[in-house]
Amino acid sequence: MEQLFGKILSAVSGAFEGLVQTFINDFIVENRWRYLVNGLGVTIKVALLSAIFGIILGAIVAVIRSSHDKTGKLKFLNLLCKIYTTVIRGTPIVLQLMIIYFIVFGSVKIDKSLVAIIAFSINSGAYVSEIIRSGIMSVDNGQLEAGRSLGFGFVQTMWYVIIPQAIKNVLPALANEFITLLKETSVVGYIALEDLTRGGDIIRSITFDAFMPLIAVALIYLGMVCLLSAGVARLERRLRASER
Repeated sequence: MEQLFGKILSAVSGAFEGLVQTFINDFIVENRWRYLVNGLGVTIKVALLSAIFGIILGAIVAVIRSSHDKTGKLKFLNLLCKIYTTVIRGTPIVLQLMIIYFIVFGSVKIDKSLVAIIAFSINSGAYVSEIIRSGIMSVDNGQLEAGRSLGFGFVQTMWYVIIPQAIKNVLPALANEFITLLKETSVVGYIALEDLTRGGDIIRSITFDAFMPLIAVALIYLGMVCLLSAGVARLERRLRASER
């Protein structure tokens, strides 16, 4: 029994030492952990800026489409917005990213981070526009009539009365869109941008060990998503409390 216990202990100790040595080789030697840290910075930058510009673009598209739905005006702009949302939502983000990098900017020397931000902003804007539009359409038409009765024009009523209520209604959905956007940025390696996922892949190509680098990348993404999900849950609780 003692011999069996000793063999098990020896095997566990050997496995632990092997993991420690692998960890050192993957992350400590030659400061390879910097690939993950630098990649994380790129991932956060691309996701954050894309979310900001995506919300701006999505809000503009949502206002145009909802204005057409409510008044029947802006037919041409509404048609352009429908084409935009249909094309973007109907094609993969990887394909959009490569088209923008290899075709649109194929003959221009441009920073890859900027290309990624443009691609993800356009992609996110299409989804955000539908989220915000649903929020605008959920606001009672009486709110629009009340704003007009106070002497506001249509644009003023939308800006001061309708949109604030719509944004409040869709804030959790917008936050979840940012979580999705954060994970989708992992495909920027297709244009050789060294984000978090690419950083893990670079370590793997150097050490020929896939386990540690890829698990580390997965845990970092999981940690960020858990933090954001907790923030979304807290936001939803506050919104429910403010409605009481």
